[in-house]
Amino acid sequence: MSWSAKQYVAFEDERTRPARDLLAAIPAGDVRSAVDIGCGPGNSTELLVERFAGAAVRGLDSSSDMIEAARQRLPQVQFDIADIDTWSEAGPFDVIFANAVLQWVPDHATLLPALVNKLAPGGSLAIQMPDNLQQPSHRLMREVAADGPWASKLSKVAGQRTEMADAGVYYSMLKACCTRVDVWRTTYHHPLAEGAAGVVEWFKGSGLRPFIEPLDEAERVQYLKQYLSAIEQAYPALADGSVLLPFPRLFIVATR
Repeated sequence: MSWSAKQYVAFEDERTRPARDLLAAIPAGDVRSAVDIGCGPGNSTELLVERFAGAAVRGLDSSSDMIEAARQRLPQVQFDIADIDTWSEAGPFDVIFANAVLQWVPDHATLLPALVNKLAPGGSLAIQMPDNLQQPSHRLMREVAADGPWASKLSKVAGQRTEMADAGVYYSMLKACCTRVDVWRTTYHHPLAEGAAGVVEWFKGSGLRPFIEPLDEAERVQYLKQYLSAIEQAYPALADGSVLLPFPRLFIVATR
């Protein structure tokens, strides 16, 4: 699956706010090395550079388009193309930052303890994951995918994202190998001036990509038309024509 940095940063302020909240929860300490896994266009990496002045900060992402945008944004930072689930670098790192990426990586029960093992003693694994698979926005993606001439093309797409476990499961998973685990869930409510069309534009940079990428141009136009119609019903406009998009996210900060 390919990613578009330009589409992703269309809502950069809103997408960066959870990264700021996650960063603020990392315990204070002497951070000499930090890595942003799934760094995207570098907006979250920029926060690490600002917070941990003097530390060696790096970024990793599987998308060449994202890495190119990140390099242009922060030419002084090392960015590399890498897949998280096969990332073999041992570390140790003082901070591993994973903002809105691990929902795309399977087998959290194996992955998360493996990431903790890359931390230095006292280091922190900081994770934020969208927890919206059961929200109307994502339920409607799956329903439109199953109800159209593209159904066979999209039959396996719904399973590309990892189902979120309960907060207690993540706590127990990490407490076994960490001295401190902080887990919380926040629902942001993003006002989108473009109404339902704004909701569609938002997810064209993230959750919709696996659904529309396999389609040809005509199918893509029709899919998005049907999805927009469904979104208009699920997210009615406010008096000023805007829509308030609820967006729940799960946060974890685990300290080794």
